[in-house]
Amino acid sequence: MEKIKMRSPIVEIDGDEMTRILWQEIKSELLAPFVELNTEYYDLGLPNRDATGDRVTAEAGEAILRCRVGVKCATITPNAERMKEYGLREMWRSPNGTIRAILDGTVFRAPIACPVLKTLIPGWIKPITVARHSYGDIYRDTELRVEGPGTAELVFTAADGSQERRTIYEFEGPGVLQGCYNKDSSVENFARSCFEYALSVGQDLWFSAKDTIMKQYDGLFKDTFRRLYEEEYRERFEQAGITYFYTLIDDAVARLVRSEGGIVWALKNYDGDVMSDLISTAFGSLAMMTSVLVNADGCYEFEAAHGTVTQHYYRRLRGERTSTNPVATIYAWSGALRKRGELDGDAALTGFADALETAVMDTICAGTVTGDLAALMEPRPAGVDSETFLAAVRARLEKTLGA
Repeated sequence: MEKIKMRSPIVEIDGDEMTRILWQEIKSELLAPFVELNTEYYDLGLPNRDATGDRVTAEAGEAILRCRVGVKCATITPNAERMKEYGLREMWRSPNGTIRAILDGTVFRAPIACPVLKTLIPGWIKPITVARHSYGDIYRDTELRVEGPGTAELVFTAADGSQERRTIYEFEGPGVLQGCYNKDSSVENFARSCFEYALSVGQDLWFSAKDTIMKQYDGLFKDTFRRLYEEEYRERFEQAGITYFYTLIDDAVARLVRSEGGIVWALKNYDGDVMSDLISTAFGSLAMMTSVLVNADGCYEFEAAHGTVTQHYYRRLRGERTSTNPVATIYAWSGALRKRGELDGDAALTGFADALETAVMDTICAGTVTGDLAALMEPRPAGVDSETFLAAVRARLEKTLGA
């Protein structure tokens, strides 16, 4: 078949370790044979981030603002051990945090549901979408180690030079400090995008935080959601037959476990990070969850919701074959290609994205799965390695496309 030509580029952001290997295998096996890929490439592998002083990460985020669509591989956020392992000059910030700060949007994460996979929480019969605020919080924090007694203060200096001061703690010995921030404008954009998304999928919207403890910080989120709902969204929600509900995050967790699912759950940045992993695991696997960042200007970044699969990477380096699940990374590519096709009015490209996802689902339902999914099926099939799974998907894709 003649390759599909892309009219406009997408931003391609490469990553680290096992997911970097799978990234190239997905491109060579499932994409390049059928699509004439048009990408603007950025290497966010840890060695290149270090070599560029992490400038490449900001350049990738700015490119998404320009091209409007990006697709990202999983990347490492280094700690002290990683810094030593890779010989880094600096313990670089989270690349996801940097890109999300540039885009200032909301991350929507939803499980990739498949009828042959058992959920670990049997009552969850409908998908749960996590809407994660993707600005500020601990991902853009400032930290300080103090080595002895002293006074820690929170100081704000206004543009006119006036100051507000609050004592955080009177240290009697060594300890650590952390400062986080957020903005009214970003919180409002987050709330508005959550209301719009819930209306688009016809599902109830929950928002959860801990305003009883963080009365001003989390209170801003709670009050913003409540104000927008009363001023702009209550009537639209009632017409759509859906509801908006706020509760403390600990109460929300208890309620959710007893529910049947089928909601959009809006959460602050770190809360959404943690809970999306819990939900994806309960529905099957960390490698079975879509993740898309959407900002107020209509820019999209698609990625897998999981990490770089470090242990599989080390096994690969030892020459072992691994059964690493590539589904979420495949769906990141299909999501980006579909959105590019939608924005460009390119039916061939959107059709290819649909066909690719169908080939993945058909392959899983037929029993050709990686080890993590084999454990969720009855009867349990033998898990295959990543290359065998990708080859099976390609065979189904070729049949569908008549290639």
